[in-house]
Amino acid sequence: MARTEADHGKPASRGFSNVDLSQASAAAGGSPVLRGYLATPKGEGPFPAVLMIHEAFGLNDITVRHADRLAAAGYLTLAVDLFSDGGARRCLVATMRALAAGEGRAFTDLATARDWLLASGRTTGKIGVIGFCMGGGFALLLANDRFDAAAVNYGRLPKNPEKALAGACPVVGNFGGKDRSIPGGAAKLESVLDRLGVENDVKEFPSAGHAFLNDAEAGPRALRPLFRVMGVGPDPQSAPEAWQRIEDHFAEHLKV
Repeated sequence: MARTEADHGKPASRGFSNVDLSQASAAAGGSPVLRGYLATPKGEGPFPAVLMIHEAFGLNDITVRHADRLAAAGYLTLAVDLFSDGGARRCLVATMRALAAGEGRAFTDLATARDWLLASGRTTGKIGVIGFCMGGGFALLLANDRFDAAAVNYGRLPKNPEKALAGACPVVGNFGGKDRSIPGGAAKLESVLDRLGVENDVKEFPSAGHAFLNDAEAGPRALRPLFRVMGVGPDPQSAPEAWQRIEDHFAEHLKV
């Protein structure tokens, strides 16, 4: 499907998703409807895999371009749509509650997506997880659940990080120094991971705010002026280095 400038930041339509995980998810006790966008590298494979978790605005064109970027770097990337079963209005609150509790349907859906990737016959058996905003919080909680590497982008720390992150895989983290929603997030995460002996590379980008890896503004159009005032949105100066850190991290831990 062709993408235009007008598509930037808009939620993915049902027809935009190219993978249907509903049967597997329902059988596991997850969402009765679960879809995602699969981005495939060039070549025959097998490929290292990456599970991608979107931000609070859902699986949109920005997320799709994130997935395409990782596919171009050689990773079979599945961006799962946690709002498949009703859209953001119906699913956001329940998904955020699951994130806060560290359990619930969203985790079943993510496990279904991970297992689907690993059983696809197209992977090397190595798999990473990456998340943005809300998805970054999920990526943190999944870092000790059968993943080989995790990339956490402005994700909030869990309530009991020492317990939740024990035994985590290597983590790369990118945070914005101007992100008012997670003040000091980089330092806090690095401190916890260091205490736990978890390999990590966490950086705060001074000029960046929340969602700085996005290449376009996201969210309801009426709220975007407010987001700009709050420093939420793309930062073309910081994003290239952050993306390079992600790709270097995955190359080190997934392409071996």
